Amino acid sequence: MNVHELSLGVAPVRYIPRFLACEEATVLFDRLRTEVPWERRVSRVYGRDISVPRSEVWVADRPYTYSGRTYQPHPWTPALLEVKKDVERLASSVFNSVLLNLYQNGNDSVGWHADDEPEMSHDHPIASVSLGATRSFQLRKGKGPVQTIELAHGSLLLMEAGMQREWKHQVPKTKKLCEPRINLTFRWMVF
Repeated sequence: MNVHELSLGVAPVRYIPRFLACEEATVLFDRLRTEVPWERRVSRVYGRDISVPRSEVWVADRPYTYSGRTYQPHPWTPALLEVKKDVERLASSVFNSVLLNLYQNGNDSVGWHADDEPEMSHDHPIASVSLGATRSFQLRKGKGPVQTIELAHGSLLLMEAGMQREWKHQVPKTKKLCEPRINLTFRWMVF
């Protein structure tokens, strides 16, 4: 773990660009691509079924329902437990779940949202590990100016406790040729 930390303006986040060494991040990326049961889900929006623009896997001890989709839990893999231990040490926090997202290319995305469901603890940070292609991560407070962070392979973004109450974030689509990216979002859920 090579920790070089950046504070980013007024956003309550910490960015560690080299949380994992490049080789370690690549091995983890390859393992997760093949070891977890990726699923492309469907959401019901205004009475229409819409394909979620990314593949997902929920790892925890209990199911989780978000945006009309129920995520059945999958077991922790040895690779996920190892990175979880390192994330918890750096975040000075514990996590009981992780949502994995696989963005196949620049068309895969997640729109503006806050991770503020009632089951998510506002007393814990959310830790986001990025593997694979570099993608833009945008955040803003209310309708304020957009701040952009380029999330690199092997990086860790810590969103501080309570941030989700006032800030929204997204990973927008991009027209740039883009290789796959995996994101691990560690959370503390109040089940």
